[in-house]
This record gives sequence, structure tokens and C-alpha cells, in this order.
Amino acid sequence: MKLLLLSTLAAGTVGSAAGLHKDRAKQIAEIGAVEGVSWTAGANPRFAASPPGASKTLCGVKAGWKESLKAAVERGDAAKFQSSAFAAANIEVPENFDSEKHWPQCAKIIGDVRDQSNCGCCWAFAGAEAASDRMCIATNASIMVPLSAEDVCFCAQSDGCGGGMVDTPWTYIQRRGAVTGGQYHGTGPFGAGLCSDYSLPHCHHHGPQGDDPYPAEGAAGCPSSESPTCPTQCDKGATDAHKDFVNDKYSFNGQVEVAEGEADIQRMIMLGGPVETAFDVYEDFENYVSGIYHHVTGEMAGGHAVKMVGWGVENSIKYWRVANSWNPYWGEKGYFRIRRGVNEGGIEDQVVGASHSVSWGKKADLYDSIVV
Repeated sequence: MKLLLLSTLAAGTVGSAAGLHKDRAKQIAEIGAVEGVSWTAGANPRFAASPPGASKTLCGVKAGWKESLKAAVERGDAAKFQSSAFAAANIEVPENFDSEKHWPQCAKIIGDVRDQSNCGCCWAFAGAEAASDRMCIATNASIMVPLSAEDVCFCAQSDGCGGGMVDTPWTYIQRRGAVTGGQYHGTGPFGAGLCSDYSLPHCHHHGPQGDDPYPAEGAAGCPSSESPTCPTQCDKGATDAHKDFVNDKYSFNGQVEVAEGEADIQRMIMLGGPVETAFDVYEDFENYVSGIYHHVTGEMAGGHAVKMVGWGVENSIKYWRVANSWNPYWGEKGYFRIRRGVNEGGIEDQVVGASHSVSWGKKADLYDSIVV
């Protein structure tokens, strides 16, 4: 494996090395000095002057999320993914898989990289995104709308920015439904006109700023955010098709599923689309630029929820391809890759999503068979 010897300037950092915290500079140097490292690291304006671990308040998955999923299975609120369903489909797991390419009719929604702002509601974003994808795939793109992270993050629990569990978005969408909603001020591929767009501003997140036009977390224009009030009506700019809050709720009738381990996660994705997962974020992930991430140095900063969309192999290293919610300028156009098959950071412990066999639609149409 090629040795990646890095410096803050070589990695594309905005700003001078003089403003770099000595411990962060040391950490970046340590990453670059590791033989066989498969990813590129660099400093960024948000964390350059701070010591490693500055992202702790932004990691929005609460401790005990794995136990929460297991408890959901025990209660019957979720079920373990059954690989027999995959065997019945008579398909094999390929070496490379990309959800956007496999379901081109839903590529627009699958490739919608969102931005959670300076708020710890990654748990809601990953769920709303994966649910939007699965709804599109299950309906063969007859329903292709982004489900509102504003609704899920701030209605499923009172303090969404304070963190949550990865099963919460799915039980919320199943029981209460979620309205449509795009990105801040109608940005993003779906534009304006949806019911409840995200109300917190775009921010530059971890990694070198590069071409990212948004202010860094903590800077003017991107303050540390408190959770807004749960929306109860659509935005003033919502179009006729999405201006009725109650009628704009989408839901599903069927089972929430969880899968663990490389093989079953691959099978669950191939049957129904992207899934939500979480992993332990270590301090060195704050410096991710590109490549196939693996933990090199630093302590754990917290848990982070993301959307797993596919997998592949590069230079004999297996990886997962994962969509983050830190805007499309971060990492590899909003995505990162992480080593697969070794449970890096616990990312293969548990994934969650609505079963591929559920029925999706307007909550009002599914009302008789949904728990309310």
C-alpha cells in the first residue's frame, strides 16, 4: 500500500500552519506516518485551532443505541433481517454495489446529500434519507420525495439536536408519518415547495474547506443550534401538493428490520436500498479528506449516524460507501468510504430500515393498518 505522507497544506487546508493546534498537527503527522494508511487527512478551519476531540458535541447518536435496537426487536417493534428472503430472490452479492446505479430511477433521491447544520441530529437525517430512498425503491419511483428531517428530528423527540437513537426515525415514520421537506431555504436537488424544509443553515463541517462556500461550525452564520419547535404546519412557500401538513404525511405498513454483519447488511441493501447505521467516531475522523477510512489515532469522540449506500474494493481493500449529512462539499462529494468486513468503528454492528416488503404511501391512505 502506498504511504500517504501528509501535511496540512498538502491536504488543501485553508489557512496557515501557524494557526494549527500543536496536538492536531501532531495527530495529522501521525496519520501520515502510518505505513499502509488508506486515507488522506488534513486540518480545517472549524477545528484547526482546537485540540483533537472538538467534534464531540456534534456526534448525535446517544450511548446505548445498539441496546436500543436489541430492545426494539425484543418488544416486537423491529425484527431481525432474514437472509432467507435474499436467497429466495435468487441473486448473488457482487464485489461492487452502488444503490444509485442499481436503482437509476431513484438516483436523484439516493444522491441527495443533506446538511444537518451545527446540530446533533444525524440520527434523524440518516433515517429520513434512507427512508426516502427505500420508499422510492419500493414504489418504483412513483413516490420520490425527500422526507423531512425537520419533522423527524424535532417531532420524534423534543430535543433532536441533543442526539437520539437510530431506531427512533423508523418507528416515528411508521406510526406518525413524516411530511416532505428539502434542504435549507429550498436548496438541494428538489428545490422549494415541499412541506417542511430544514430550518437550520448550511455549514462547513470537518475536513479542509476547499470549495465549500458555507461558514464553518461555530462561525458567524453557523452557530451552535438549539432544537426548533416541532412543526405543525407546512412552510409558507409549500406548493398546493404539499401545503396540507396532515395530508402530506408519508408512512409505511410493515416491519422495521435490523441486520448485523457484513453479509446480511449487503443483502438487506440489495433487497430494499440504503440503510441507516451508526459508528464510533474517533478524533482522527475530524481530519478525513478522502480514501478508505480506518482508525489510526485519537480517542473516541462519540457516535454518529449515517446512510450506507453500497460497497466496493480498491487496491485489495474492501470498503463501504457511506453518505454523510455534512453537505456535498465534505469528503468525497458528501460521502466517505470506510473499511468493510472488519467492523470498523462498530459500523457493522447493527443497521436499520423498513423491510423491503413494506407498503409505502400517504399515512391517510394507510391509516387503518397503522398504529397511531
